[in-house]
Amino acid sequence: MNSTAPASPVAPPRRRLYLMRHGSVSYFDEDGRPLGDSQVPLNDHGVAQAQAAGRLFAAHGVRFDRAITSGLPRTTQTAEIVLRTAGQQLTPIVRPQLQEIRRGDLQGLRDEELRSAFLGALDGVPPADTRFMGGETVGELIGRVLPEIDALRADADWQCALLVLHGAVNRVVLSYALTGQPMLLGGLLQSPACINALDVGSAPRDWIVRYVNLFADDLLQRDARASTMEQLLEQYLKWRRRD
Repeated sequence: MNSTAPASPVAPPRRRLYLMRHGSVSYFDEDGRPLGDSQVPLNDHGVAQAQAAGRLFAAHGVRFDRAITSGLPRTTQTAEIVLRTAGQQLTPIVRPQLQEIRRGDLQGLRDEELRSAFLGALDGVPPADTRFMGGETVGELIGRVLPEIDALRADADWQCALLVLHGAVNRVVLSYALTGQPMLLGGLLQSPACINALDVGSAPRDWIVRYVNLFADDLLQRDARASTMEQLLEQYLKWRRRD
């Protein structure tokens, strides 16, 4: 007697993407002075957050056959900690086109422009020409991220992938999965080292978003109210308005 269950005539086979944001980093020193954001490593909180995510994957028996980072240290370090904590030996693949939206020169912005510069690119559904901190536009970010995601989906040589990327990048991927359109839904908060689960099928619009912004270190996020960018703006203003 054949005990193999027949394939479902309704549900197509899908693969799983675990999309993470990197763990916490310190973009500003204790006085609010900006640091070079391209090379900042995880801080102690970020290491602990990545370890918590790795333990969660291990506890549920998740096995990855593909790991991808943007190549910036904060994503590579997060992925390595997650994989090591989960007991998996896998070398992450670097995709530089998946790096975070690039900011411009904050020093050149007037005080009254700062709130829009920090928060405007993640406010509602920002127009494609909205610039992030005077730098890259939302449209430019979308234009380099989505081809990478389409290429990953077209590659049949994986079943369960871990992507460790960035807050705005993740919003683009999630927005694409939810709407089928190239856009950025700013309200999709991405906490440090959060986990999003997406199932992808072979058809272009065959996406299922299982859950968003699961934070292994604080599942309920009971006391969280501010966004990451609001916190960063507060830190920067502390330095900008120093005596």
